[in-house]
Amino acid sequence: MKRHRLPLPKHPLTGVLGSASESVTTSLGDSSLDTYRRTVRHFLTYLGAHFAGVHSLEQLRRDPHILGWLALLRAHQPPLASITRANYVICLRRMLEDLAWTQQLPQLAHLLGRDDVPRKEHHLPRPLTPEQDQLVQQELLRRNDFVSNVLLLLRHTGMRIGECIDLSIDCLRPIGPGQWAIHVPLGKLKTERWVPVDSTVCQLVDRIRSLRPPNAPQTGRLLLPRLRGRKVLVRKIRAALRDAAIAVGINARIVPHQFRHTYGTEMLRAGVSFAAVMKLLGHKSPHMTLEYLEITQQDLQREFHLARSRPRHLAPSTIVSSGSSARADSSNLLEALTVAQHVLEMYRRGLADPSARRLLDRVTNRLTKILAEIRKLSTP
Repeated sequence: MKRHRLPLPKHPLTGVLGSASESVTTSLGDSSLDTYRRTVRHFLTYLGAHFAGVHSLEQLRRDPHILGWLALLRAHQPPLASITRANYVICLRRMLEDLAWTQQLPQLAHLLGRDDVPRKEHHLPRPLTPEQDQLVQQELLRRNDFVSNVLLLLRHTGMRIGECIDLSIDCLRPIGPGQWAIHVPLGKLKTERWVPVDSTVCQLVDRIRSLRPPNAPQTGRLLLPRLRGRKVLVRKIRAALRDAAIAVGINARIVPHQFRHTYGTEMLRAGVSFAAVMKLLGHKSPHMTLEYLEITQQDLQREFHLARSRPRHLAPSTIVSSGSSARADSSNLLEALTVAQHVLEMYRRGLADPSARRLLDRVTNRLTKILAEIRKLSTP
C-alpha cells in the first residue's frame, strides 16, 4: 500500500532531505514517516525564510543555521511541548547523520548533538481512581455496543489503542488447558507479545466478533474493521470514552491510554512482579514502566507489613542437639531459644489459617523480647 506523504516546500534541499527521511523510516510506520517529513517541512521553511542563500548541504553550519532553528522551536507560539521539540531535533539529527554517510559529508553528523535534545518532561502515572474506574466500566457494560466492548478490551489487557486496532480476528489463542492469551501484533516499539487473559476477556472478544458490522471487509480479517479508515476509528473510540465519562458525571478529561496506566497499577497491586508488568505492557525499559505505575503510601504500607510477616533474618547461627551433655548456662539457653524461634517461624509460615499465623507472630515477637533480656543477663 502506498504511503500517504505530507507535502514538502519547494527548496533546493527538498530532494536530499526528503530522500533521507525515506531512508531513515524504511522499517518504521506511517506515523513516523509523517513526523520526519513534518520536520523536513519545518526546517526547510525556516531556511527559506531566514537563509535564502543556502542551496546545498555543504553550506549548512551549526551557527547560525542550526542554532537559529533551535531558537525558533523554543520561541514557538503557542509553546511546543518538550516531547514535540525533542522529536523535531531527533528526526533532523538522524537525517543529517544518514546524509553524512551517504553524501560523504562527515561534518553534517556534528551539526546536532545529544545535548540539543530537550529533556523529557517527567510524567506522573495517570491511572483512573477506583471510583472512576468502576463508574466507567459499569457504563460501558450497560451500553454493551461495539465500541464499548472495545474500550473494555483495552481496560482489561493494557494494550495501546493502536495495537488493539491492529488485532486480527483470531487474536485470541489457547496456550494450554484453560489458558488463553491475546496475540498483540507489532506495536509502537516494533515488538509483539502475548497477553494472558481470563474468561471475561474471552467473552469480550466473542462479543466484539458478534457485533462486527455485516458490511465489514473480509480481506485482512481484522478484529476491528476500518470502514472509514484507521484515524476515524481511533476518533470514534476516544469519543465513546468521553461520552461514557460524561454520562456518569466525570468532568475530568479521560483518554483510552489511561487504561494502560490503570491496568499496570492493578497488576502490580495484585502481586504481579515488576518485571512481569513490564512484559505485559510491552515496554523495553523499566524507566518507562515506572511512569505507568502509581505507588501510593498505602501500597508501601501493605508491602512493608507483608515483608515483616515473612522475616528472613531469624535463621539460627548453630543448631544445638539435645542430650545430657548440655549445660544449664546462658549460652545454651540462648541457643535453645533461638532454635525454638526458628522452628516456630517455619511452622507459622506453613499455616493456612490467617488467625493462627497472627497468633504465632505475636508469640515470635515475645520470644524476641525474651532473647533480648537474656542477652542482657549474660553480659558481664
